[in-house]
Amino acid sequence: MSHPSLVVAERVRRRLRLEHTDPSAQPDEARRIAQTEVRRHNDLALQRGGVMIDDEAALVRDVLASVSGFGALQPLLDDPEIEEIWLNGPDRVFVARGGASERLDLQLTDAMLRDLIERMLQSTGRRVDVSQPFVDASLPDGSRLHVAIADVVRGSWAVNIRKFLPQHRTLDSLVAQGSMPPHIAEMLHQAVLDGHSLIISGATHAGKTTLLGALLASCADRQRIITVEETFELAVDGPDVVALQGRQASLEGSGEITLRRLVKEALRMRPDRIVVGEVRDAEALDLVLALNTGVPAAGTVHANSAVEALEKLALLPLLAGRNIDRAFIAPALATSISYVVHCRREPDGSRRVVEVIAPTGSVSEGRIDSRPIYRAEDIA
Repeated sequence: MSHPSLVVAERVRRRLRLEHTDPSAQPDEARRIAQTEVRRHNDLALQRGGVMIDDEAALVRDVLASVSGFGALQPLLDDPEIEEIWLNGPDRVFVARGGASERLDLQLTDAMLRDLIERMLQSTGRRVDVSQPFVDASLPDGSRLHVAIADVVRGSWAVNIRKFLPQHRTLDSLVAQGSMPPHIAEMLHQAVLDGHSLIISGATHAGKTTLLGALLASCADRQRIITVEETFELAVDGPDVVALQGRQASLEGSGEITLRRLVKEALRMRPDRIVVGEVRDAEALDLVLALNTGVPAAGTVHANSAVEALEKLALLPLLAGRNIDRAFIAPALATSISYVVHCRREPDGSRRVVEVIAPTGSVSEGRIDSRPIYRAEDIA
């Protein structure tokens, strides 16, 4: 926030305290106070030759976001037990704790919901409108926001906020929660330290990104890591970590930055390891080409098993549309990837590693051969 914004925000906080106004419980009154203070600032600036605020409405939104967070959703974002929040319209609010979902007795209005989304997106540089009805963005705390608006969604807007809780961001914590045995955690940790390439597979909400982030965190103090994501989710902290994020096209259709472009740029940044948060399209070709140059990599893939993940990685590069086929892709993957780790979300909501395989380096009838390293005893 600019200096005038900070001054106005402090005045609004003082008035809220003096008038005993809770911005979460009394949003309309808080907005009135913010509007009054913004106008007051401009009146004084006009009289004294000070700095005027050009966009009063935008500043009001900035001030409200700074003094009240995200309104009725802020307590849910602050709750360390809640891992996900989603709204199927303003009057149907759900959360997930420990992988189990529940509906809350919380109701917003359409206006409140749209105002919250505007405030969430304000600092991200992303937008949602009729021409761009979907948006992915990262909130200040690292949570991932996804919004789909009417008329793509029947009725009201659909909102999903996926939190990445600090207690799940280390290998030790994942072992303590039963996500994997200690010897598997140590094996994967050593593989990352030694510069091996790993792929983590699983269905949606199986814990792929969480495990990948924990593995990267375990070596972030020794490697230069370049991460490539559509929206920031991995939240890897280290002295030599560079996080790259894609960008949507502008209203004029220009300025888009794709994952393919980011992978190519990452190769020019002297990486010890390139990480693609989620491989699901033609960027798989650029990842394979990076692997083929000897750069260690890591990433996640949606798949039903570790073997299926390898098969999918051999097919996705074909989406790039270039004169390339599996005869090149499969051997390149077979000799470059050391382990494929498969995660699963159990019926009780817990996440765990259920399978680890290692490609042997050979290809039979177009398929990558692999050998089992670990398999959970009761896997179906």
